[in-house]
Amino acid sequence: MRNATILLLMMAVPLARGFAQQIPDQAPPVIVVSGNAQIEVDPDKATVWLGVVRQESSAQAAQEQANRAAQAVLAEMTKLGIRPQRVQTSRLTLSPVYAPPRPEARDAPRIAAYSASNTVSVELENLAQVGPVIDAGLRAGANQLEGVQFGIKNDLPVRQQALKQAVAEAHVKAESMAEALGVRLNGVQEASESGTSVAPKYQSGGLAMVAVRDGTPTPVSPGQLEVTATVTVKYFITSRTAAPK
Repeated sequence: MRNATILLLMMAVPLARGFAQQIPDQAPPVIVVSGNAQIEVDPDKATVWLGVVRQESSAQAAQEQANRAAQAVLAEMTKLGIRPQRVQTSRLTLSPVYAPPRPEARDAPRIAAYSASNTVSVELENLAQVGPVIDAGLRAGANQLEGVQFGIKNDLPVRQQALKQAVAEAHVKAESMAEALGVRLNGVQEASESGTSVAPKYQSGGLAMVAVRDGTPTPVSPGQLEVTATVTVKYFITSRTAAPK
């Protein structure tokens, strides 16, 4: 058994030396840079969220009141020529409303009423309809405007454009760094995307609302969307006197 162990050790030494010779002394030098790009585009779609909230003494009465108002809102959307497939109930809630507790009371909270809500989302491809949809919904009984979101129907081309610009910026940075360091770029070792996003250029903009009275229409300004992309690229570098690979 001892002889066998010695034989195995003698065989392992040459193998270990062979593997050691394959391991490079050090990793090749690289430059790591990031590239960013921002592209401004006009939105071509919008989603409007209209909410109906009703409060009654009983749960059934609150739900019925909310249902009637929501049905009226849906009917107004049909009158505006919006296809049923573009209108969707996005949230339904029914919850108790508790009476304010009295400081001296030790009893459990008392239910004073019930609140029912129904939120409808409306998808629009004609941005000129955003204001009329809001006005029609409020006239029909909606009492909450939960937001307007603008977007792009097909954002793949602008995302790709942003990625290309981000890569181009990364390359310019790498060339500047290489020149300052007295080295030369020698190919890409690795590249990764940190993400692309589409968001309003100004988060606080996009919607201006006034009270609906005397037929005053709701003014809506879509603004612009900003498509951003970020990449990280690692470049091999060599001395300027070395021949490129």
